[in-house]
Amino acid sequence: MTRIELSVTGQDPPERADAARNRRRILDAAARLVAEQGPRAVTMNAVAHAAGMGVGTVYRRFGDVSQLLIALMDDGERRFQQAFLSGPPPLGPGAPPDERLRAFLHALADRIVEQREIMQLAEAASPRARYTTAVYATLHTHVSMLLRAARPEADIAMLAHLLLAPFVPSLFEHLTAGRGATPERIKAGIDDLLGVRRGPDRGADDRS
Repeated sequence: MTRIELSVTGQDPPERADAARNRRRILDAAARLVAEQGPRAVTMNAVAHAAGMGVGTVYRRFGDVSQLLIALMDDGERRFQQAFLSGPPPLGPGAPPDERLRAFLHALADRIVEQREIMQLAEAASPRARYTTAVYATLHTHVSMLLRAARPEADIAMLAHLLLAPFVPSLFEHLTAGRGATPERIKAGIDDLLGVRRGPDRGADDRS
């Protein structure tokens, strides 16, 4: 059995105490805005006001709204990374690579369904930002490593990008809110994409 290991990437470097406090205040203020008013209430001015600091400080720390929203999702992302890098199989190490790939894509689908509104705002604010983040680099590297073990003859880097391509919040919003698809049906579609054999129950809640 092939064991595939990867270190968590994208962790923040050590910060000065005052910088760490400012980061925490900004993220806590953004989280309050999301909880009270929804993700669309998150603007740099609104977050600065809620955090009780100048908007210039917020811009210097995060750059733009997309980066702030990405940082707000960071804690959940790190838990997700820990699950697929070192958690129990089949998502974590110990299962064959094709089973881990299927479990990973299912878990990624669940994560996007749960946080698609915040992710969609981050995507809309800076459409190409997704592909330059450490988060995407970690996902791509992980999928590449699984593919290298399962399908060594393939163009691994390209195939990893193409497998991750559908996992964007705008598509998941269209499928769930627009077309009434359940997470189960989405994961059944992932299985079809991977060529996984399944039983007669295909999650046929809506075939529109």
